[in-house]
Amino acid sequence: MKFFAKHLALASLSMLALTGMAAAATVTVTEPFSRATAPMAKVGAAFLTLALDQGEDKLLSASSPAAEKAELHNHVMENGVAQMRSVAAIPLVAGTPVQLQPGGLHIMLIGLKQQLKAGDAVPLTLNFEKAGAVSVSVPVKGPGARPATGADQGGHNGHQH
Repeated sequence: MKFFAKHLALASLSMLALTGMAAAATVTVTEPFSRATAPMAKVGAAFLTLALDQGEDKLLSASSPAAEKAELHNHVMENGVAQMRSVAAIPLVAGTPVQLQPGGLHIMLIGLKQQLKAGDAVPLTLNFEKAGAVSVSVPVKGPGARPATGADQGGHNGHQH
């Protein structure tokens, strides 16, 4: 009987441990792009769409070897003038994609180490509160590029973590 009770207790503990190990949420990144910059430009931007499959998470920061630093930014209207402001984090909720796009939320690349040229790709690491680091290759498009829409994903299927 002791043998049975001991194994039943171990099995119960194992089940409790497994229930605590629920699958982590997956962040999907689609439609990444950046715009080409002038030869001596010191700033650029990255745009993309973020989606979460379950729960909640936050994009806390970003980094890229192409720039000295990367910051999360948003455009806000202040006294009738659009102003760019740094944001501490970008919240994500499952089922509600967040589009980082020109004129809205975006990732500012500050202190560019070289010109961003159409046809190049910028490596970018996104750091999430729960999902951790997600690496993305961001294609550089022409200066007036806009996000792809609908089924056109710009030739880039979702990157996941």
